[in-house]
Amino acid sequence: MQNQSSPLILTFGASDPVGAIGIQADLASFAAMGCHGLSVITALLLGDTTRIEDTQTIEADLVADQARIVLEDMPVAAFKVGYIGSIENVSVIAEIVSDYPDIPLILDPFSTGLPDLGLEGDDMLIAIRELLIPQTTLLLLSTVELARFAETWREPTNADALMLDAMRIIDLGCEFLFVTGTPCDVHDVANTLFDESGAVRNDNWQRQPGTFSGAGNTLSATIAAMMANGLEVPEAALEAQEFTVAALAHAQRLGMGKLIPDRYFWAREPDENS
Repeated sequence: MQNQSSPLILTFGASDPVGAIGIQADLASFAAMGCHGLSVITALLLGDTTRIEDTQTIEADLVADQARIVLEDMPVAAFKVGYIGSIENVSVIAEIVSDYPDIPLILDPFSTGLPDLGLEGDDMLIAIRELLIPQTTLLLLSTVELARFAETWREPTNADALMLDAMRIIDLGCEFLFVTGTPCDVHDVANTLFDESGAVRNDNWQRQPGTFSGAGNTLSATIAAMMANGLEVPEAALEAQEFTVAALAHAQRLGMGKLIPDRYFWAREPDENS
């Protein structure tokens, strides 16, 4: 007798040899939430725990073939889109997910640890805004990334810039916007979830000591997994934050650089001497 299968999530992203961000980090977060991850590689990263040295983008035709073959074989419960790599990849991913409008899409397209793409990066931002955001269930951006989006459309203002920027993104067609690093006490970290009505929830967490690689990736991947398991977005956002905070509290120094979140902290035997 066949057992009930785990929810399947198809993630588009970069392959990170460290496993801090990208595909490997997504798969670990999915597994921790009881989901099975399917992957489409959009780029290859060269780097270590200190920094990403270089990226090699995968051709759009190969990105499309990876996804189409998998989707013809298996039903997925959610899409997650991370680092995309090129404008051409934005187009093919947008075309693919448009064929599955009832499947939630979690979009987390930026990583501050990756090299700046310059003008090409600005063009890709515009392509993401025009082709992917209108199809997105939840978009995750830091306050810095949100401001970068905003620079392309609005004049400086003395009003609540965060709210104005957030609602503009919602107006582009995104159902929910989850902004990390919103203003709060210096000892805390705050995240705010928006929908068309405004701020849905605002959560504060004690700031963890240290420098991390993969915190945002863990957060967006866990939200995707929670949604694949049937949770509504506000509840998924809260549960994912709780998991991410715990993964950071158990972060490991695997090399000489940044700390890596431990997505399997819950599976380890407690130290009897602690």
